Amino acid sequence: MAQNNVVLHVADVHKRFGGLHALADIDLQIEEGKTHAIIGPNGAGKSTLLNVIIGKLAPTSGQVVFDGAILTGKKPFQINQLGIARVFQTPEIFADLSVLHNVMIPALAKRDGMFKLNMLRTLDSETGIRAEAEHMLEDVGLINRKDSIAGSLSRGDKRRMELAMCLIQHPRLLLLDEPTAGMSRHDTNTTIELLKKIKARGMTKVIIEHDMHVVFSLADKISVLAQGRIIADGTPDQVRGNPKVQEAYLGGAHE
Repeated sequence: MAQNNVVLHVADVHKRFGGLHALADIDLQIEEGKTHAIIGPNGAGKSTLLNVIIGKLAPTSGQVVFDGAILTGKKPFQINQLGIARVFQTPEIFADLSVLHNVMIPALAKRDGMFKLNMLRTLDSETGIRAEAEHMLEDVGLINRKDSIAGSLSRGDKRRMELAMCLIQHPRLLLLDEPTAGMSRHDTNTTIELLKKIKARGMTKVIIEHDMHVVFSLADKISVLAQGRIIADGTPDQVRGNPKVQEAYLGGAHE
């Protein structure tokens, strides 16, 4: 258990791209077992922040600490090995493989340290991982599509499959970048219920999301980014009533 129940600490992080200060003075503490939403206008720095956390971008200054381990300077696969998984805004899948094989691959990659092409030749011999992948697909409601080609799935089903791809890694922290983007209201509500089920298991989650219905349905705490800075931080009720947030985001400035 992390000290003071904080499992992830983004400590005084700055990120510059030339003259652009994409992130400034970011200090963010994510508590174990909570769902923490990050919202803000387009271009506020939300995806940049996630990319700094997972090691795709190096901060200009500051550091990211996960359960006592400094992530800054580590490669994405090393950070994944420590227990952080990410659902991307655009699903990253093996479109020509079956749904079942898509879910098996991350488990093999985590076991072996990173993805290797020869994994594809050994998928059908991995009976233990196959059984676990089927269990994950049952959890997300896709067991009846396990033999379907992943590229044929609807957007909502691809998102559920990608969640199964993360869950099979048994992460301590799950990062979700706009998990309901482009979904119908029905698929959005299905995803909300699925994420509530994951929350009930005590998994820590960070969610970037534009849909306020999703945010207020799931979040225990919300941080609001605008122009690369955190302008508000608190419970959903505190954020909902914050005049700065209403002006910068909730009042319609996000489109």
